[in-house]
Amino acid sequence: MKKLKYLFLSALFVSASVFAQDQAEDKKERQPGHTNNNKFKQLYDEFSTPNMFRTASGAPGPAYYQQQADYKMDIELDDVNARIYGEETITYTNNSPDNLEYLWVQLDQNMRAKDSKTPLIQGSGIAPAQQTSSFANSYMTEGFDGGFNIEYVKDEKGNALPHMINRTMMRVEMPSVLKSGDQFTFKIKWWYNINNHVEGRGRSGYEYFEEDDNRAYVIAQFYPRMAVYNDVEGWQNSQFWGRDEFALPFGNFEVNITVPEDHMLDGTGKLTNRKDVFSKEMMKRYEKAKKSYEEPVLIVTEEEARAAEKTKATKKKTWKLYAENVRDFAFTTSRRYIWDMMAVKIGDKDVMAVSLYPKEGNPLWEEWSTKAVASTLKTYSRMTFDYPYHKAISVHAKNQGMEYPMICWNYGRPDADGNYSDRVKYGMISVIIHEVGHNFFPMIVNSDERQWTWMDEGLNTFSQYVAEQDFAEWYPSSLSPGMDKYPSRRGPAEKIVNYMGGDQDYIAPIMTKGLNTYQFGNNAYGKPATALNILRETIMGRELFDYSFRTYAQRWMFKHPTPEDFFRTMEDASAVDLDWFWRGWFYTTDYVDIAIKDVKKFYVSNEPTQQIKDMVKARGMSLSDLPPLVYMVEEGSEDYKEDMKAKSLMEGSQSLKEYIMDNFTPAEQKQLKEPKYFYNVTFEKPGGLVMPIIVEYTYADGTSKTETYPAQIWRLNDKEVSKAVASEKEIVKITVDPKLETADVDTSNNTWPKEEQISEFDNFKQNKD
Repeated sequence: MKKLKYLFLSALFVSASVFAQDQAEDKKERQPGHTNNNKFKQLYDEFSTPNMFRTASGAPGPAYYQQQADYKMDIELDDVNARIYGEETITYTNNSPDNLEYLWVQLDQNMRAKDSKTPLIQGSGIAPAQQTSSFANSYMTEGFDGGFNIEYVKDEKGNALPHMINRTMMRVEMPSVLKSGDQFTFKIKWWYNINNHVEGRGRSGYEYFEEDDNRAYVIAQFYPRMAVYNDVEGWQNSQFWGRDEFALPFGNFEVNITVPEDHMLDGTGKLTNRKDVFSKEMMKRYEKAKKSYEEPVLIVTEEEARAAEKTKATKKKTWKLYAENVRDFAFTTSRRYIWDMMAVKIGDKDVMAVSLYPKEGNPLWEEWSTKAVASTLKTYSRMTFDYPYHKAISVHAKNQGMEYPMICWNYGRPDADGNYSDRVKYGMISVIIHEVGHNFFPMIVNSDERQWTWMDEGLNTFSQYVAEQDFAEWYPSSLSPGMDKYPSRRGPAEKIVNYMGGDQDYIAPIMTKGLNTYQFGNNAYGKPATALNILRETIMGRELFDYSFRTYAQRWMFKHPTPEDFFRTMEDASAVDLDWFWRGWFYTTDYVDIAIKDVKKFYVSNEPTQQIKDMVKARGMSLSDLPPLVYMVEEGSEDYKEDMKAKSLMEGSQSLKEYIMDNFTPAEQKQLKEPKYFYNVTFEKPGGLVMPIIVEYTYADGTSKTETYPAQIWRLNDKEVSKAVASEKEIVKITVDPKLETADVDTSNNTWPKEEQISEFDNFKQNKD
């Protein structure tokens, strides 16, 4: 009989609720239907269908393929005229199932050609101020002509091949269709004028030192490079406008580089003629560096570099480099370089951490550059896979930050007296960590930078944040007085709040081609890095996240992943459904804003409230039909005012525990808690992003407890949700996101009782006083 009464009561309350809802709906005009707009809808509409090339798990499929491009090059640097001459032989292997009618080659230097259209797409008008050199180049000269001059394109027998140049892309016609599994070998001869990357900007070029009439060269995109052909879009022949970086196939490189005899040079690959280009003293120092794991060893000292500045060798020397399974090649050369190295243990092998820099970089560079390289390799190897190459090089280049396999350019220069601020110091260390980290993303996990900038910059910036914190732990002396951790500029949630809460007219989803995004740094670097950090620290936890992140990196090392491969792998390896997260953070410009809308305090009673009496009467029942019930009475309500204390099961003669004893066995009764305070906390979500609700409850005795309600709490109501909280102690304060973990753009609505916000003026006045 008792069970029957419970079932009847349950039906009564449910039917009453539905009846009231139906009445409300009848009073307003019926609305048209709609598609599934639930924030937890799966990403089937956004994702392509899994296939034999890319599986639903995010792993490469059984039919996955990628092309290979092998290069043999002879390069000569004309230091007098700042010009590069080159001849290359490319052997292209068609591993795809398709027959290819022609080949596409990238000519990225044509972005600097005299007839380049890149300047024509800039619509910012006249700048209010410009550097004198920039102003002169813009309005007072005919402009720099740095495009490729192609002298010939021939097959391996020397026959001319028809070719067509379309801005930064060149189509090469083959004598016959290149069938699946076949190879085609052809040759290109070219030259171009090297740009001054300090005055005219650019990812490569030279810096000119007027005091000794010398240059330091950082050279990349210097050769015609094969474009990617893959299962996702065929030829990736998107034009290079200057912002979006590069998509390249893997291959082997045999490169001979001829420079003035007194130059120092290093680049991608192993130096195969080291004994020919190193002096005997340099070789001794090199052997010592291979056994030094704590401090860098100078291969070329500052004194020797200063002496070299005064020479102008007329003879030449050829440096020979060979690299296997890399996607690109770059090098640096100058007679002004100081050169140091140290070994770092990665897995079961030693890797050389290397730095080259002019005297202008000291004392900062000799202290921290190579250590930053070594530290980065250790952190990234822990987060992904053991670094597979034999070296990683950091090159000092003013105003530069750019990456290539095994080598990168980095800024950070003291003043003329050798002094530097924390900003310069940490800026240098951070850019080295970032650019060395690019060896992993995208030099090895080879995503398409031209299409999806965030896949290399965002993943790398996230990893950079982890590496920066490791660096401070491994080198505590790097921290300035008063610092307890590395001052990372990106990664923590609060760093992205201003951007995400900004003007929506100037924000684009992360899943936007980099060339077309507003606020490029925030969009491609900051927001995805923060999203991944939140995913690691707040949603998944480090163990699950790190396992999944490593799985993605190891699945796609030396391959070409897409965004879907990343998203799917993170879920596949963790058993965490993250479609809601990817959609919100990556496909929209929604922001996080979770607020406390209302808090109500309740007491429990064994006396029915007026609301229950009305409901029972409306159903033709009597109170005697009801089983024993616990009634919730809101503080301050009419029921509460009717001598609530006398009816309370918390404060009256009969306790709550005693009232419900007969529902439990004696053993169960011993386990019962006896809460004295009941609250209904209503959270609302003015922001569009669904996120976990992290709540800190502070009690009257000064203690506190943090509860995290999973993001799925919003699955049935995207606007507001309520939680019943039973507590043995009185709650005096409730705070949402107390540690600022979710990038909440408005914290003024995060507390109960609502805290009065101090204006910026009043805050300034208080601090001044």
